[in-house]
Amino acid sequence: MGMGARMAMHTDDQILTLTQWLSPAYPVGAFAYSHGLEWLVEAGRVSNDGELHDWLDDVLRYGAGQSDALFLAAAYGADAQGIPQIDTQSRAFAPSKERLQETDLQGAAFCEITATVWAKQISGLTYPVAVGRAASLEGLPLPLTLRMYLQAFASNLVTAGMRLIPLGQTEGQRLIHSLTPLLSEIADKAQAGSLDDLSGTAFLTDIAAMKHETQYSRIFRT
Repeated sequence: MGMGARMAMHTDDQILTLTQWLSPAYPVGAFAYSHGLEWLVEAGRVSNDGELHDWLDDVLRYGAGQSDALFLAAAYGADAQGIPQIDTQSRAFAPSKERLQETDLQGAAFCEITATVWAKQISGLTYPVAVGRAASLEGLPLPLTLRMYLQAFASNLVTAGMRLIPLGQTEGQRLIHSLTPLLSEIADKAQAGSLDDLSGTAFLTDIAAMKHETQYSRIFRT
């Protein structure tokens, strides 16, 4: 069965559930995190929409975008006994204190509200592991879950960039739209891959997150 056939099997309820989980209105506090972008803007490394696009491309292709997608897919396919090991590996893959805080706090918030509203047995997981586990328990399709998770991640960072650079709403939405093919590519690779494919080579992004920890003036938590 091809990807198009799988995509056609999504139900309205599944799409609406994922839309709710990954909406800015879902109380995980995603708006508070810039993933190191705040320091890059302060340092003059990202100052316009083209530079923001290039940074996002690196984050998604070589950094947390691809690693989060792999952790989400692994959690989706794991049983309850396998989840703790995947979550431990997800924590170990965070390259700095703030990046660990980012995935830890968002994951804990996601677990708390999802366990309460959907009556799912999840708690204390990093964000991609929490979303993957919850989607599996709820019977949501993995391809759509991966795409919507990545789109929410990219959209949040674009929104941060719109505030920091700043950029207009049209430029921001055009940027999100331009990333759509890459999001699908990463989702497909994660679905077909495993944690053996993990890598992290977005070094400037990691350094930016470390630099942000001692940045004098800041509005974002990371």
